Amino acid sequence: MTAPSIPTLELSTGYQIPQFGFGTYKIAPEDCVDAVRYALDLGIRHIDTAQMYHNEAEVGRAIEESGIPRQEIFLTSKLNNDKHLPRDARDSFRQSLEDLRTDYVDLFLIHWPLPTRYDGDFVQTWRTLLEFQYDEKARTVGVSNFQIHHLERLISETGVTPAVNQVEIHPQFANNEVRKFHREHGILTEAWSPLARGRVLGEEKVVAAAKRLGKTPAQVVLRWGIERGDVLFPKSVNPDRIKENLDIFDFQLDERSKVDLDSLDKGEDGRTGSHPDTMDIL
Repeated sequence: MTAPSIPTLELSTGYQIPQFGFGTYKIAPEDCVDAVRYALDLGIRHIDTAQMYHNEAEVGRAIEESGIPRQEIFLTSKLNNDKHLPRDARDSFRQSLEDLRTDYVDLFLIHWPLPTRYDGDFVQTWRTLLEFQYDEKARTVGVSNFQIHHLERLISETGVTPAVNQVEIHPQFANNEVRKFHREHGILTEAWSPLARGRVLGEEKVVAAAKRLGKTPAQVVLRWGIERGDVLFPKSVNPDRIKENLDIFDFQLDERSKVDLDSLDKGEDGRTGSHPDTMDIL
């Protein structure tokens, strides 16, 4: 497979982010090195991990062993839920850099707002992340799983708009109101669980579109996300699946497919993960 030309998008900080990456959620440490190495071998240059995933060390090892210059890879990690207090955030960020074998990350996110924890003060956590950006240890900082009212509070209380919000998005949960707010405020949308953990792949309209376009259901769904302008990072430890997921840059959806996939949105009933307003696991 010839490495595709993966488009990049511009962040509000001026940096470029590859629109397609490789996710490492729930990839066990013993599988992570090989999976990340294979993704990099295919030409993927955007790797997404998190303190919560417990595989930062393996991601760092894979990047180092790949021989690819660090500056050619866009690397993201996220703050763990039990590290929101400023001192804890600073200590854990230093540990992330050490585990990832790097002097900086390209993007660092608050993983969850946790409005029912820490007296609901995720604003102080955001101010701490801004320190990392000012120190150039994180080239860009942002958030993950933030609702519109969470974002509004960050902006109003600090005057600084997150460059990125990483949220659940797929055809069954299009999250359009959050995406609209992002567009209006210059926030880049990253879509986690872009395949709805496989749940969307059996949808009749997805299967029909795949047959019509000569692609797999997963490729059709991922292409839907790309054409909407979101950043995607599907994950897998299966080499064939990793290759399949990447093979989405040689076709476009026809109008019927776009309408059909848009029609699958179930609103909140389509959400597969926790709700940001109630998620409080440390």
